[in-house]
This record gives sequence, structure tokens and C-alpha cells, in this order.
Amino acid sequence: MISSPKSVLLLGATGTIGRATAKALVAAGHTVTTPVRPGSDTTGLPTAIPGPLTQAALSDLMTQNACDGVISCIASRSGTPADANAIDRDLNRAALRAATQAGVAQFVLLSAICVQKPMLAFQHAKREFEAELRAAPIGWSIVHPTAYFKSLSGQLNRVRAGKAFLLFGDGELTACKPISNDDLARYLVKCLTDPDLQNRTLPIGGPGPAITPRAQGELLFAALGQTPRFKRVPVAMMSAIVAGLSFFGKVSPRLRDKAELARIGRYYATEPMLVWDSAAGRYDADATPEFGTETLADHYRRLATDDIADDRGEHAVF
Repeated sequence: MISSPKSVLLLGATGTIGRATAKALVAAGHTVTTPVRPGSDTTGLPTAIPGPLTQAALSDLMTQNACDGVISCIASRSGTPADANAIDRDLNRAALRAATQAGVAQFVLLSAICVQKPMLAFQHAKREFEAELRAAPIGWSIVHPTAYFKSLSGQLNRVRAGKAFLLFGDGELTACKPISNDDLARYLVKCLTDPDLQNRTLPIGGPGPAITPRAQGELLFAALGQTPRFKRVPVAMMSAIVAGLSFFGKVSPRLRDKAELARIGRYYATEPMLVWDSAAGRYDADATPEFGTETLADHYRRLATDDIADDRGEHAVF
């Protein structure tokens, strides 16, 4: 528990990182208010308040609760231009303006490390808001996590079913230092009280060396007690799909959005999620800070154990 608890308004509390952050705020002794859209699942959230997420409504909440800080974990679900502009930029912008109007002292933003080398609509939307936050009359912290455990667990069921782990290229094109939900949540909360984390852009990864997709596959096979099997997908195939969707997207908004989703997939298949050294023109694993205790191997072992328990009916509590 901290000596000086704060009143915090948490945005994006119904998401994976948002829920972990709500738990971390409560554990640290802070008072938490979580505005949510009507109809959202608020199970387990402290002081969840359904209502419109407008500047006026947020300003009223911040004033009524005498908020000391805001943590924003909101992010567009699809990453398409319209969604990114509406959520990553405009909703955060409304929250920032509400915070300055209400006299809030701090604004902590969960962003993404990929914005350091932007090529996609959602990255540009995030960067646009980040620039506005840095210029605002408020204390700020911008957190750039490298990768989430959840995003690196999508092939669990595939591998458990006896199929090969899919690799783009040779599986060594990219690397990251993934961070767990709980470790990232504790880091976001720490930004409220640690002066060294304030008025700074903060790249952050989990503990241990950078991990390539091939290494991720090996960890997953080891957790499941299986012999590693890999199947390569040529990056050129992804580029061809992007080109085709982009061409037909000129006349079809639906295909235009699909082209953007394909570009997002190709980006993550070819760009490491590490600190970008612009002077050297390369990604630098050693320059990517680490925080926390949980590793991706720990996460995979827990997933494997949980699945076994589920099969035995040991987790049938719902």
C-alpha cells in the first residue's frame, strides 16, 4: 500500500489490461472510478459507472470524484482508420480535455511501442494524440509496451491439436520482450507516484532476453510437452494479399478495411517490437527496458496447466 493514495479515473477498464490495472490500483490503495459504456461487462470492476464517454460526462466524473489522475487503457479494436481516429485519438482527446478542465494533475496513457516507426492508421492516430498530451498543461506518462502475452498465445489451440506452429519467413524476422498483464498494470500504476516515470515516454518490456517467433513456438511446445513442429508462411504471400485488397479497396470500403487489417498483420510479422535506434537504423533489444517478474514461458506453462485442469472439470465454477 502507498502512503498517499490517489483518486483515479480509469478508462478502458473492461479490456484485458484495463481489468488488470483496476486490480493493481485497488491493491496499491488507490480509489478507482471506471466509466464504461452502457451494457459493458463490469464484473469485478470497482465503482463502474455506465454512461456516455463524452468530454462533458468525463469532466463531471473527474470533478465529482476529485480525481488526481487518469489512466487511459482504451484502444481501437480493429485498427482501421475510422476506428483508430474515433478511439485512439478522439476519445483520448476528449478525456484529456476533460482532465485539464477538471484540474486533474496526471494523465497516464497506455500506447504501443510500434508507434515509434509508424506505417499504419492506428499508429498515426496514437502518435497524434501523444503529441497533444505532451503539449497539454498536465503531468503525463506515455507507456509503450513491447508485446502482450495474450497476443503471443493465439496458436495455443492449434498446437494442442497437433498442428504445426506457423512462422512468417524463417521465424527470426522479429523479436520482442513481452510483458504480462499484471506486470504492465503495476507499471502503469507506478507512473502515478514515481517521479522518474513522469513527463516521459516509456518503452517497457517484460523480464529476460528478446524472444523471436521461433523461440516463442519452442516455449509453447515445451509447455505442452510436445516435439516442436513449424510451418513457414512466406512474407511475400502477405504482401500479395495486401496489394490485392488495396487495389479492390479503391472501390469497396469493406475491402479497404480488410487491406488495413492485412497491413497490420504484415507489420507485426516483419517489425520487431523493441526500441528503435533511429541513429543506427535498427531495433535494439539491449536498449529496451524490462519490468516485472513473469516470463512468457511462465505464461505458457500456466495455460497448459489450466487447459489440463479444464479437461478434468476442475475449473467448472461458472
